[in-house]
Amino acid sequence: MDDLSEVSEADLRSVFEREQYVAGDDVVTTTLLALRLGKPLLVEGEPGAGKTELAKVLASGFDTELVRLQCYEGLAAEEALYEWNYTKQLLDAQTGADSVFEEEYLLERPLLRALRHDGDRPAVLLVDEVDRADEAFEALLLEVLSDFQVSIPELGTVRAETPPVVVLTSNRTRELSDALKRRCLYLNLEPPSMEREREILERKVPELDPAVAADLCGVVAELRDRPLRKPPGVAETLEWAEAFSVLGRDTVTVASVRETLSCVLKDADDVERFDGDALRDVLAAAGVDTGA
Repeated sequence: MDDLSEVSEADLRSVFEREQYVAGDDVVTTTLLALRLGKPLLVEGEPGAGKTELAKVLASGFDTELVRLQCYEGLAAEEALYEWNYTKQLLDAQTGADSVFEEEYLLERPLLRALRHDGDRPAVLLVDEVDRADEAFEALLLEVLSDFQVSIPELGTVRAETPPVVVLTSNRTRELSDALKRRCLYLNLEPPSMEREREILERKVPELDPAVAADLCGVVAELRDRPLRKPPGVAETLEWAEAFSVLGRDTVTVASVRETLSCVLKDADDVERFDGDALRDVLAAAGVDTGA
């Protein structure tokens, strides 16, 4: 299917199934509406909740290009839209070129690249961690997303023949503007239930013993209820499961958890907090055998 605005719910669920992305009904419905209505999808949630993965799954599942713009403080327009190859311009100007503001001197950056994508299907534009950029960049983004076009003074206006599928992610480090939110459909990804997280592990790390997967999910759920500086997300649970699989650990014990704890806790203070008796307490509260 080339026109993603005609995608059906069954098509989308099939994509998620093929890509091993465990999506609840809220994720399926909101994503489907974004595709059918041609509106950007703003996905908020804690780090590791699967926000970036959603965009990757859409690109891979519909066999189209993923164009990623990683946001950060101070992100400038020329880094997001386009810039000129000044070195080539200078060299050609010295040799008497008639004009140095032609297509051959233009360097595409992610936003322009997504607008000019000429594949059979629209590109998926991932604007990752938009909350890390400042308000000035948000204003620029609004202009691009409103009409899916950008004005290049030397060349004219570039309009997307087929607007990209746009996914914006935010970790909620700051409040986004109402203007940006109005232009988007909104999806909040909460940490999954223990049952759903176990299903994710079974799909992503199928070689892991189901009993170990269940124990790991129980421990992670217990950790999230503790006052941590950086609670583990789904990404950390997956990394932990992969570590158990790689190391060949077939039981969850104090010893096996202690040696792999840095896979699930990514803050030194958090790791130090769960040493000795505190670690045994977490495992016991999760219903895991605390034998060494």
